[in-house]
Amino acid sequence: MSSFTGQHFAILGAGRSGLGAARLARLHGAEVTVFDEADAAKIQGALDKQHAEGFRTVTGQQARDLTVASGDFQKVIISPGLDAGWPLPQKFTDAGVPLVGEMEFAFHLTEIPMIGITGTNGKSTCTELIAHILNATGRRSLPCGNHGISLSEVVASGVPYDVLALEISSFQLETIQHFRSQVSLWLNFAADHLDRYPSMEEYFNAKARIFENVTAEDVAIVRAGESVSSGKAQRLTFSAYGAEADATYSKGQFWVQGECIGDASQIRLRGRHNMENILAALLSCQVFGVAHADALQAIESYEPPAHRCELVRVWKDREYINDSKATNLHALEACLGSMDRPLVLIAGGKEKGLDYSPLRASLKGQVRAMVFIGEIAASLQQTFGDLLITELATDMAEAVRVATELSQAGDAIILSPGTSSFDMYAGYGQRGEAFRAAVQSLS
Repeated sequence: MSSFTGQHFAILGAGRSGLGAARLARLHGAEVTVFDEADAAKIQGALDKQHAEGFRTVTGQQARDLTVASGDFQKVIISPGLDAGWPLPQKFTDAGVPLVGEMEFAFHLTEIPMIGITGTNGKSTCTELIAHILNATGRRSLPCGNHGISLSEVVASGVPYDVLALEISSFQLETIQHFRSQVSLWLNFAADHLDRYPSMEEYFNAKARIFENVTAEDVAIVRAGESVSSGKAQRLTFSAYGAEADATYSKGQFWVQGECIGDASQIRLRGRHNMENILAALLSCQVFGVAHADALQAIESYEPPAHRCELVRVWKDREYINDSKATNLHALEACLGSMDRPLVLIAGGKEKGLDYSPLRASLKGQVRAMVFIGEIAASLQQTFGDLLITELATDMAEAVRVATELSQAGDAIILSPGTSSFDMYAGYGQRGEAFRAAVQSLS
């Protein structure tokens, strides 16, 4: 008999994570109802997928007016985009319904080993690198979790993966209870998501939960100098910025435990922040028996992901670089630090409550001018207007045109917004595509 036969589960969130959880719950015998407070017209695409698979959905005002009585549901599974303290989840917990996060729910229904990857920046690149290395060296893997396909979808698929590369956000870690991964990777920590968390401390504490349930048999891989406890796990460290660590990068070469294992000459990723992603991936895959030489060879065939320091075009001796994935100040600083030429920066987007004044000290004469877009454009101009030339643009096409006019031959024009895109776009991908289109239209 399936483990949840005769039980009724509520799934909160009609998106990809919610659909995956609904599939997995039904696969194990549960009756499922999906709830989403958004009006149906705004999430019609997601609802079409739910309905195509026969799931009952409750949306909009009907979901907002919902009354939950004790015994109506045996479990409520929450998608990571929702805060457990919001009114809809509270209706269920107030009625005594046990709440579990989508990732935690899936974790209990699989025995596939996992490499869990968290950090403020670099998670997606590192997750993709790890899966790429594992697949290239004969170990069936998949990048998943906060990256693309949800863990519930993977588990529901029944595919017998050898190791999963699981990107984990702070939102997913908020609701864990017993979750642990055999390898837990902490890339970095910087200010972000202050529109969700009341303080940096609460954001840090949420991310640090990745180590909450680790055992002495597990491995923690942590960027050198990060002041986070890795619990009982064996701790390995990495650095591309001169710190003493188990794995390091210096002057084009990778070192592990004092031994040079290869160089970066044939690797398409660039920038020291990406070298740290590579070091973290090498240490992670080492745990599953991948030799460093084999891992580096695999990385040479890795195509850098879109919207992450991606070269779009060279035009009139100017490089146009799309770093739309830089949705916080730390990612913006990492992008600037990886450049070796003067540049004009396009930045701005959604107001997330972040302080951008620390960036003043890191401009170091490298940034020739700045063009601002989005909700925070005017405030950014106030922050940086006394340092260098700044301009405001109403849309991406104007931003690219103005940045080009402010640039000189040999410069780079870079979109590295330093915040999220939801004031103007559906996501950083759509923002990056707008930049690409504007650049390609230059003539």
